[in-house]
Amino acid sequence: MAIQVLSLIASLFFIVPALAQSTPPTADLSKYDYVDPQREIPAKALEKALAYYDVYYNQITHKNYVTVLDFTQSSNNKRMYVVDMKTGLVTRYLVAHGKGSDPNHTGVAKKFSNIEGSNMSSIGMYVTGSEYSGKHGRSMRLVGLEKTNDQAMDRAIVVHGAWYVDPQYTPLGRSQGCPAVEEKHIDTVVSQLKGGSVYYIWAGQS
Repeated sequence: MAIQVLSLIASLFFIVPALAQSTPPTADLSKYDYVDPQREIPAKALEKALAYYDVYYNQITHKNYVTVLDFTQSSNNKRMYVVDMKTGLVTRYLVAHGKGSDPNHTGVAKKFSNIEGSNMSSIGMYVTGSEYSGKHGRSMRLVGLEKTNDQAMDRAIVVHGAWYVDPQYTPLGRSQGCPAVEEKHIDTVVSQLKGGSVYYIWAGQS
């Protein structure tokens, strides 16, 4: 994965660490054995998120949380995992994927894109940006760090609350590519994660 140069770093008021082409051998993940004690998060996805967190620890502005989204799961599963890095405990949330990623509305995302107008979700490593109030109310920007998601800011791929993210809908509704969450949880999610925390969207890729 090529290192991405982000022109809008200054406007976000924190330094976005570069994404290395592979996990450096200096990443010692044994120190994170306390994380996810119930082993809820897919091991490979968690390993990638923690490796990034560890390697770029000194550059990461917001170290208290690491988030992993597992888009191999159906949308009606609580597939957004927020890890408290102080305790290792995990909180799970429902999260939507893009309608272009699931054109038949099966509840499972099958296709991903970084292209404007695709209405697809974009996979890969992100850091969270600032919060703002937009058409969906309180929302949080995402800064993509890979070729698979480096257009997230231009595409306005953000975390916001949505009425269609609700367990009463099977499958959940779909977004235009944003990882939307239940409206009742948006205040907690934004308050905890905004301002430079690791945010990883995984879809079973190597």
